[in-house]
Amino acid sequence: MAVVSYIEQLHRLAAAHPERSAVTCGDEAVSYPELVDRIDDLAHELRSLGVCQGDMVTIALPNSVEWFVAFAASWRLGATPQPVSSRLPQREIDAIVELADPRVVIGVPDGSVPGRATLPIGHRAPARPAGSELPVVVSKEWKAPTSGGSTGRPKLIVSGDPAALDPEVPSTLLFGATGPMIMPGPLYHNGPLIWSVQALLHGNGVVVLPRFDPEATLAAIQDHRGEVVYMVPTMMKRIWRLPEDVRLSYDLGSLRTLWHLAEPCPEWLKQVWIDWLGPERIVELYGGTEGQTATVITGHEWLAHRGSVGRPVPGSVQITDADGNELPPREMGEVWLRNLRDTPTYRYVGAEPRAREGGWESLGDMGWLDEDGYLYLGDRAADMILSGGANIYPAEVEFAIQEHPQVRSVAVIGLPDEDKGNTVHAIVEADAGAIDEAELRGFLAERLVTYKIPRTFEFVDEALRDDAGKVRRSALRAARLPS
Repeated sequence: MAVVSYIEQLHRLAAAHPERSAVTCGDEAVSYPELVDRIDDLAHELRSLGVCQGDMVTIALPNSVEWFVAFAASWRLGATPQPVSSRLPQREIDAIVELADPRVVIGVPDGSVPGRATLPIGHRAPARPAGSELPVVVSKEWKAPTSGGSTGRPKLIVSGDPAALDPEVPSTLLFGATGPMIMPGPLYHNGPLIWSVQALLHGNGVVVLPRFDPEATLAAIQDHRGEVVYMVPTMMKRIWRLPEDVRLSYDLGSLRTLWHLAEPCPEWLKQVWIDWLGPERIVELYGGTEGQTATVITGHEWLAHRGSVGRPVPGSVQITDADGNELPPREMGEVWLRNLRDTPTYRYVGAEPRAREGGWESLGDMGWLDEDGYLYLGDRAADMILSGGANIYPAEVEFAIQEHPQVRSVAVIGLPDEDKGNTVHAIVEADAGAIDEAELRGFLAERLVTYKIPRTFEFVDEALRDDAGKVRRSALRAARLPS
């Protein structure tokens, strides 16, 4: 079969499987025909607001059926959906809007983004005029998620792929014939976005949780006979820590594949899940939103290569020293990725890639390869903090804290946490007693999304930075780790 647009594929599925559930979230569920009907209604409304092919549409909606409607309605007009957290403070929304230049922002209060059309959470588009049809167009860039950068400023990572697929080509995400995808993660993140959208387009449908809950995730797998589930290790930890009689009370017999990614998985945690579900059901992926390449490892492979995140499929991985020289197996260096395509997998808006000759790009990770080509990750080359599967850049948090008039300087680091992997810790240079922690938290709540606000604060009176303004976060972190 020839390549078709994502919208054409959804209409095909609606015609072929009129009773099949497309999206379920909480108490709301829609079939494929109901979904495409709502998509077309919203697309007509967005067109009346000026959305055209090539535009961006910023989507600040929580996990919901509404999120999928907004995402696909953007494709219907050939626009690019640009997802962000529904909990972003206004200043972060403003910074992203400045980069994306969207025609419409969905999920924010009316009038909250001056100069832009807005639609609030809960908005339902009016029924389109009878007999009206929209032309068939294809979004040239099917998604544009955001990322904080090491500079402390957001960036967009715009996909290099159009909103089109060949429905005869099997999904690489190991979906089964009909069983739904269970998604407990936030849809504005790239991983949950990709897995959910691809499950929808391959006819499996998606059961998305309004928010992650350990027991509710197991219940969703059981009640909906879920075949594939997406998790990050923080979710896996919280499920594992349920009382054993609760955890084992759910029937997970329908589950074929558990994908986990987005943050390192402790060996003990991986092992207990393999022991529980069997190695044939556990699959790990490492890669970036940029999509240069990814590494994948099954549970069986991991047992033979403990600690690895797999081999590239497809593409290449190379390890180099600080001078760019390729290193032999088992020597730690910077991880470089290269795809096999003739066209870029992404483009940045608001940043420049770390690249070198030969098509190699780096996400800033350190690692090494074994003799079989399996990748093992070390510490981040940069200072990015991975907390509960979310990427948090210290510079971004520091920018916000340093706006406080009583702060002289600040360094933000990640400290180990058994539950989230890391928590955000802020070392604040200020006069003794000059800042109240509760007041500082309130100050930051106006500037940062909740998960970026430091869990702990430490107030010091010695200088944190040298005369050039440099700070050694690695040394500060090492001094605060248990000896």
